[in-house]
This record gives sequence, C-alpha cells and structure tokens, in this order.
Amino acid sequence: MSLKSWIALRWAHQTARRVNREKKAALAIQQRTLSQLIKRAAATAFGREHGFEHIDGYAAFRQQVPVRDYEQFRPWIDRIYHAEADVSWPGKPLYLAKTSGTTSGSKYIPITRESIRKQVQGARDALLLYLNNTGQASFLDGKMIFLSGSPVLDTNAHGVQVGRLSGIVNHFVPTYLQTNRVPNFEVNAIEDWEEKVRTIVGEIKHLDMRLISGIPPWVQMMFEEAEAQTGKKPLELWPNLQVFVQGGVNFEPYRPIFDQYFQGKVGLVEVFPASEGFFAIQDRLEGQGMLLMPDYGVFFEFIPLETYGTPEAKRLWLGEVEAGKSYALIVSSNAGLWAYDIGDVVRFESTNPYRIKVTGRVKHFISAFGEHVIGEEVEAAMLAAIAATDAEVAEFTVAPLIVEEKGASAHEWLIEFSRKPSDIEAFNEVLDRTLRQKNVYYEDLRAGNILQRALVRTLSLHATREYMKAEGKLGGQNKFPRLKNDRSVADALYPFLEK
Repeated sequence: MSLKSWIALRWAHQTARRVNREKKAALAIQQRTLSQLIKRAAATAFGREHGFEHIDGYAAFRQQVPVRDYEQFRPWIDRIYHAEADVSWPGKPLYLAKTSGTTSGSKYIPITRESIRKQVQGARDALLLYLNNTGQASFLDGKMIFLSGSPVLDTNAHGVQVGRLSGIVNHFVPTYLQTNRVPNFEVNAIEDWEEKVRTIVGEIKHLDMRLISGIPPWVQMMFEEAEAQTGKKPLELWPNLQVFVQGGVNFEPYRPIFDQYFQGKVGLVEVFPASEGFFAIQDRLEGQGMLLMPDYGVFFEFIPLETYGTPEAKRLWLGEVEAGKSYALIVSSNAGLWAYDIGDVVRFESTNPYRIKVTGRVKHFISAFGEHVIGEEVEAAMLAAIAATDAEVAEFTVAPLIVEEKGASAHEWLIEFSRKPSDIEAFNEVLDRTLRQKNVYYEDLRAGNILQRALVRTLSLHATREYMKAEGKLGGQNKFPRLKNDRSVADALYPFLEK
C-alpha cells in the first residue's frame, strides 16, 4: 500500500466518525446552521430588508423571507453581478457560476469563499466514505478523470469571474490529487464537447484509469468514443477501473447500460452537487438514497410536491418531512441564497437518518389533460418496459399529443434505443400499464377514453445528443429533458425519427 493510500484510509475513518455524529444530530445542526447564516448576513442589504436582526428561529424566518425562484431573486443577483458588495452575503462572491435556465436564459449563482470550501468537502467526503466502506484505496495510485466543463473562466464587465461550476471546482482539486488527474488543462479547456471527448480519449486510452466521474450520458459518450478509437469496452481498456462517481440525474434509467459496462466490478458513488450548494452524498455501498448533509452551510426547506405552486403550499424544515414523500427543495446558503427554489424534486427514502433520492425537476411534468405526471413516474414506467422486453434505452422524452378528436390524444414517447425491445408492442403495453398504476389521474383519463394508449416513436441513434448539440447544451452539467408539458422538445426531435 502506498503512503498516500495509507494516509487516505486513516482520513477516511475519521471522516466516517464525523459523518456518523452529524447524521445523528442533523436537526440540531440545521437549527444552528440557520442561526449562523442569519447572523452572518444580518448587515447585508438583503438581511436589513428582511429584518434578520429580529429573526429568532425558523418560524420567524419562514414568515419574513418568502420563497423565490431565480426570476424572483434576480434583482439581488443583478446587483451581485454588477460587483456590489454586501448584497445578500458579506463582501463579494469569488465567482458567479453560470448555468442554463429553462425560462431565464443564462443564470448566475454566486460562489463564495465559504460555499466553495463546502463544494470541495462534499466531493472529498464522498470518496473518503467509499474508502472507509471498502478499505480499497488503490484508485488513489492510478489516474482519475473528472469529466467537466471548461476550467477557463471569463471576467464580466464589472470584474467578477464567471464560469461553469464544474470548471470552477477544477481550480480547487487538492494538490495531492493533481498528479493523478487527467486530462491536462489545455484539453479540459476545449469548448466543443465532441472534440473535447475525442481528445480526452486520445489522451487517456493508454493510461491506468482508476476513477471516472461525470454525468452518466456524457460518460457513456466517452465510453462509446473510446470503443470507436480502440475497439475495446471500458474494462478491457482500463482493467483497474475501480470507482464511478456520478450525480445530477436519476441514475436508474442508465443503470442497465452501465451494468453492462462494469459487470459488477466497479464501485458506484452517487453525489448531489449543484451550483447552489453541495447537498447529499452516498454513505453506504448499497445505495438506497443519499445522506442529506446538514453541515455544509445550507439550510434546507421542503414544499410537498402535491401542493407546490398552490396557495396551500406549506414550507417545512427537516424536522417535519416524512419518508416516502416527494418535495420541492428550497435552500438558504452561505453563498447568499435565501429560501431559494432550486427546481429539484427529492423524495425521502428514510428520516432516520435523512436520506434522499433526486427524482426530477418541478418544471418537468405533463399535465396537459390534468394528469400531472412527474419524472419519477415516467422513469418507473420506462424501467418496467425495459425489464419486460430486454431493451436498452439511451435516452427518451415524453410530451403531450393533443388531438381535437375525442380519445385521440395521448402521451407521446420519443425513445432512442441502444438495443430495441424484443417485442415493441409488449414494450408499449408495459409502459402504458405501469404509468396507469403509478398515477391515478392518468388512469382516470385512460379509463374515460380521454387519452389513448401511450404512443412510442423510435429515434435514430444519437438523436438526443444531436438535439443537445443544436441547443448548445452538449456535455458539462447539462441534462436532457425527460418530459415537458409542451411540445418544444418533441417537435425539435421529429427530424430525428427513425425512418
């Protein structure tokens, strides 16, 4: 065992003990976090306007600070963008993380000295817990790749550095990992994602890769490119590959593909980072939800999904959530975000300790006919259809197909298969039946002949990738939209339907 591995294992044991203490005291830590955040920001413009000096607990905070999405919080962000100090957090941010908004165009999320430290800690904790659980530190002696956006940062007209979160975090990779990390800076800075992946594979195909990290569809793209260049599958090319770190999407629809890649020989580590903060990590080998981290400088609130967006919507803190229920995630953070709606939906797998699963986006649903079908339901239906017909699905999206004729409207599924079903009719039937079982409103519409059975259309290979490329969202932290309440994505994919 190398000295680096020995030190890492000792560090891993210490981290595991700390995390165990934190998960047992999660509620007390969250109360303390809220108090500390309010105290730090009391003298800022936001703090003064919202009476932070008079807030003495969660009830007062909930009353005085309304939930805001990006557009509602934007007046404060605009002041931060223009380099005004002490807007919603003391001083000025170190960076602005640029993200792609669905309604706001580009969004800019402040990254402060305090928040970037927690981003780095989250990634480190996830790997150290994996080490503690397995006792295997050999991946530290090989090469690692964190498939990310460009580390090249821009400076806006007001002197604030701007970049993608994954590119910003690249500048904070610990010194002890620098010699292990690939690709080199010049390759990582390539903006064209397809060119970048080709060049990365050219650099790493002969290296001893031990750890790969990235969003599943883009890692899959890298594996396909590696096979195109070498004729070899990942484990043939990198027989010592030990760990795959992934997050940002629900992994389950991708699991069959990666199970084939890894053959049970590669450990999976799931994380939940976002520009707004680092929220959760996988703390057990068997998965079943990620541990919500209470001491990363983020105070969490939750709105039950069934009331989200209605006058009856109620905000809950961690001590009020229930296992098995889905919630819109609201955060206040050491980056100066306050009761901020990040747009993600989480479901609590347990509350002792608090473990969550990311199940979708609050704006990704279909309710054109009053059914309010959500991402978790369509993904469950897809998994059932895949299992029943031995299919493999690279990607898919669902959209409403509205027809004036009664009983002719339907949900339209546009699916890119990497292996087609053994029986497409059976695939369609299982898809529709499972969704009827999962969603009572959809069942009522089907039973009442308002909707006909789901329509499956096959996309050509790499169709969704070409769509993302056309949208300027290929690679990095971008995710393909699995469902929309309009036809914007579906109609754009029609030219890619299989002939």
